[in-house]
Amino acid sequence: MTASDPAKLIVTIEQRSRADAAVAQLAGISRTKAVQWIQRGLVTVNAEQAAKSTKVAPGDILSVTLPNDPDPLEVRAELVQDLTIVADEDDYVVVDKPVGVAAHPSQGWKGPTVVGGLAALGIDVATSGPPERQGIVQRLDVGTSGLMVVAKTEVAYSRLKQAFHDRTPQRHYHALIEGLPDPLNGTINAPIDRQPGYEWRFGVVEGGKEALTVYKTLESFGTATLVDVELLTGRTHQIRVHFSALKHPLVGDLTYDADPQLAAELGLTRQWLHAVGIAFEHPVTGQYVSYTSSYPDDLRYALERLQDYG
Repeated sequence: MTASDPAKLIVTIEQRSRADAAVAQLAGISRTKAVQWIQRGLVTVNAEQAAKSTKVAPGDILSVTLPNDPDPLEVRAELVQDLTIVADEDDYVVVDKPVGVAAHPSQGWKGPTVVGGLAALGIDVATSGPPERQGIVQRLDVGTSGLMVVAKTEVAYSRLKQAFHDRTPQRHYHALIEGLPDPLNGTINAPIDRQPGYEWRFGVVEGGKEALTVYKTLESFGTATLVDVELLTGRTHQIRVHFSALKHPLVGDLTYDADPQLAAELGLTRQWLHAVGIAFEHPVTGQYVSYTSSYPDDLRYALERLQDYG
């Protein structure tokens, strides 16, 4: 491979492949990003504009013009206000994530991230996984606060990732839902997938991915009910989707049909949902460890107002 200038890579193909696969391998990027580069006209085969399905064969000249625009998924080391380190072990770190912070960079998100916050604190995490989400073994929504685990070593990443896949860690959330659930305690078993017609909204969809949520009523205020929720699966927006499907959306969750007036009365600008506890086997020693988190100020304030109303 030779470089005609610092912004271009040229390679003589040595084995048959599709253009997108060859670009991904040549530039060290994902197939998805390779397709994006091809669609932007940055790739030619034998001086002809390439398509993602273009076949390249031994002897073909593949040329890639490297874009100089910043990678939107690049991890930026940035101190994150109110990001609390609950436990900093040799093999993993447990953080208490504030609302308004994403787990990792993603398309369309320009705000702070947990991985960026850890980098700013000088905490090295595992290099496994996609570059923008290294060390991440489980995530929380931007609008959800509470406990998250991030692996620091490759062994910890592999074992924790497998543990979450096998559903062995215990994850507990507290959620404030509208109305009173019937029954007061129960299990929601309803498949979840992207909701047709919406880009970022999920729903209970026939043929979707299995989703199991166990809940227990902690306190009822008439207008709303505080519940403890244990996730047996980890689908995107699972708690929010399941309770919305039961016609008991999370208070403040306007994306999933919550009452905006009640949210305003309680001073809420996001869903009332907090990851209060997590427990799992230590990825190296096998010892059972557990961590807890208190409610942040906005959720505590909303709960106090609701109690006053009651």
